[in-house]
Amino acid sequence: MTGVTGSQRPSGGSAAATLRAAVGLLTVQATVVALIVAFLVYKDFTARAASLRDAMIVTGFAALIAVLLGVLALALARRRAWARGPAVVMELMLLPIGWYMVSGGLAWLGVPVFALGLLGAGLLIAPATREALGVQ
Repeated sequence: MTGVTGSQRPSGGSAAATLRAAVGLLTVQATVVALIVAFLVYKDFTARAASLRDAMIVTGFAALIAVLLGVLALALARRRAWARGPAVVMELMLLPIGWYMVSGGLAWLGVPVFALGLLGAGLLIAPATREALGVQ
């Protein structure tokens, strides 16, 4: 396990640029997903859904993702090494989403989603990020 104890955490100094960029990207993603949740809540209450239960499940799942992205961004901003792995997984989850958008004819949206997933994962696995978090 490559955890960090209190005595191993880097002392002082500013976080690596890659860590700051990853935190910024996660924050933007959390904000965008939160806006999508707001739209879904609006649609849940105003649209004639075939199944209100299904609509609420989709909205709840999106809300969970927004909260998770926000928590991971906050944890990484506070240099919590445990958040790096789950954040990488969240970024990698964008790859199949982007791929299926491209294959489904939405290349204009799928390519940026795919690229954001690669960028986010790359920032999080960068050696500078690892060092800023004190991961061996």
